[in-house]
Amino acid sequence: MARLVRLGVTVCAAALLAVSGCGDRGPTAAQAGETLKRHITELMKEGHVLDVKITDPGGRDIHCGEGKAKRTFAATARDATPESEPDGLNTFLVGVLARVAPYRIVEDRGPAPIRLASKEYGTVLILESSVGQYKVRGETECLRTS
Repeated sequence: MARLVRLGVTVCAAALLAVSGCGDRGPTAAQAGETLKRHITELMKEGHVLDVKITDPGGRDIHCGEGKAKRTFAATARDATPESEPDGLNTFLVGVLARVAPYRIVEDRGPAPIRLASKEYGTVLILESSVGQYKVRGETECLRTS
């Protein structure tokens, strides 16, 4: 009887691990690239910025190791106040990003660009606004291609 209980627990545990995704190897570069694109476009939409322009449409692998690649994506937009300071625009985008996806600041040296990363999605965003102009670019980590 005890043996059957242990067997049942083992089968249930294995099924739970399979369903929960344990052992998942994470996203591919293409999957993370699509997520990156979605995060940046949602960031611009949620920020209600003006005249969004895609400056890097991404969509191609940039090889960075055997069987691995990165993807990129970038956009710019105008602020309603043309004289808005870059640091203020970047700070605004950090606040808006909290409504889009879970990123953490990994580098912020004052008026320089702000780097944010999401381990969950394998993506990095760089906020590098200029006077009156939002600028966001991103890249995925070096991820498997398949």
